[in-house]
Amino acid sequence: MLAKLSTRPALRRCAGAGVLTLALLGAGLPTAAADAPRPDLARFYRQKPAWTACEGPDMPSDLRCAKVTVPLDYAHPGAGTLDLALARYRATGPSRGSVLLNFGGPGGQGVNALAAGGKDFMDLTNGYDVVSFDPRGVGRSSPVSCGEGGDPALPVAAESFDLDRPQGVLKRLRQAADECARNSGPVLRHIGTVDAARDMDVVRAALGDKKLNYLGFSYGTRLGAVYAAQFPHQVGRMVLDGVDTLTEPLSEQGVAGAQGQQTALDDFLDWCTTDLGCPFGQDRRAAGNRVVRLVRSLDENPVPADFGGAFSGQDLVAAIGQALYSKQLWPTLERALASLVNDGDTRGVLGLTSGAGSALPVRQPGAGKGGDRQRVDGGLVDAEAVPADNLPAALMAINCADDPDRPGEARIAADLKDLRAAYEQASPVFGRFRLSQLLMCYGRPKGTKYIRDEVKDVHSARMLLVGTRGDPATPYRWTVETAARLGPSAVVLDNKGDGHTGYSSSICVHRKIDDFLLYGSLPAGGSSCSADREGWGSTTNSSD
Repeated sequence: MLAKLSTRPALRRCAGAGVLTLALLGAGLPTAAADAPRPDLARFYRQKPAWTACEGPDMPSDLRCAKVTVPLDYAHPGAGTLDLALARYRATGPSRGSVLLNFGGPGGQGVNALAAGGKDFMDLTNGYDVVSFDPRGVGRSSPVSCGEGGDPALPVAAESFDLDRPQGVLKRLRQAADECARNSGPVLRHIGTVDAARDMDVVRAALGDKKLNYLGFSYGTRLGAVYAAQFPHQVGRMVLDGVDTLTEPLSEQGVAGAQGQQTALDDFLDWCTTDLGCPFGQDRRAAGNRVVRLVRSLDENPVPADFGGAFSGQDLVAAIGQALYSKQLWPTLERALASLVNDGDTRGVLGLTSGAGSALPVRQPGAGKGGDRQRVDGGLVDAEAVPADNLPAALMAINCADDPDRPGEARIAADLKDLRAAYEQASPVFGRFRLSQLLMCYGRPKGTKYIRDEVKDVHSARMLLVGTRGDPATPYRWTVETAARLGPSAVVLDNKGDGHTGYSSSICVHRKIDDFLLYGSLPAGGSSCSADREGWGSTTNSSD
């Protein structure tokens, strides 16, 4: 999941409601740690980026951009290349090298995210060049796409399920997978976290760093953990904030996600029902039931929306889920829901998912065909040619490449009723929405077993893992489980607040991460940060 760049007023949001229908969450796989690059990769490791002013009207004047070239297929490095887009803020004083950022997704564009939210990371320029990148298949780096109007979630909207006859949905999913393959080019066969982690080591060397210093959010924690397993002796100061699971299949991830979002919704309703303006009234129990009835009513009878389509209950669930990423969005969510309930006005809830203020590019005339260039030479595509569906298309492609489970049609048909019961028990609001995501990889090749089987017992420098107790996207238990899996190198910081990730929402977490990255001051095991009492900047911290 994309980590929020900030929980303060300039919060950055994903572009397009379709993005949220994929909120879940390779070839040439290494069988052991790959610290030493092979001789046939030497030319990639010797390159030096040429930094120039970033193109685009919204790019900060002090941000510089470049590219790094990587093999399309690490098993056959002479068979083609890809260029990765990079962006950098230079250190303001003496530099100890670079710190590489990944903002999550998978599918989030690092270059645009750093341009839009770089102010959150300016403290790190006291000791580092701050760098981010568009991973392979993302943004300007050979973007994948499912074609014009090709949001890959559309064939499997949750309200279209026929539990007794799922064959029609499965047929449309297979057709959608074929369409994504036709529109994405050769990078689709070499996408996924295993290859992206190998790319990061090429980027590390190109930046001139002996060790990788890294700050990854949400999905970026999966990417960092895979890097540490592949290149344990190249790990410098690594922070994983909002820790992803390394072991759970998509079915279990969906249940966990539904539970996390339901908890966040319950917290929102606890707050909302203390306000006379709450559209669900002041009776807390009744308010929860009213939300469920509203969703079901809109699924049965969608209302017209300004964009010309229909607004369903699952569209509402997507919008609520996005707003629950941060407490600072609660007043906005309350007002948007009041407009919907009292006036039938969908503009407020649609605004939560419309990408207003987003760092992501909007499709321009002719965009979506810009991927033709990357099929030819693997070079960067122009920013205005990045397909509008690149984020959801990349999210699905990477998650599927990382997941080895591909139940067949008979297994899906046999399990669907039990799965629906489990998902709806996890959340009467988000369960149905999450169930639709479970089938997103149907029709695609099986993904790698490497992450589930090999990313464990990592003998690297010590890493800081941050888990937030009220995180609706990456449950705190994933932090604990991943730390145990990685072994003694992993140190957990317990953030007792709410929201997705901690760096931009808790001053305590922010300080502890900065102290580790800048000065090597690692919190003791068992350290915690208490929840903010009056918003960002008022945090205290304790040790349990």
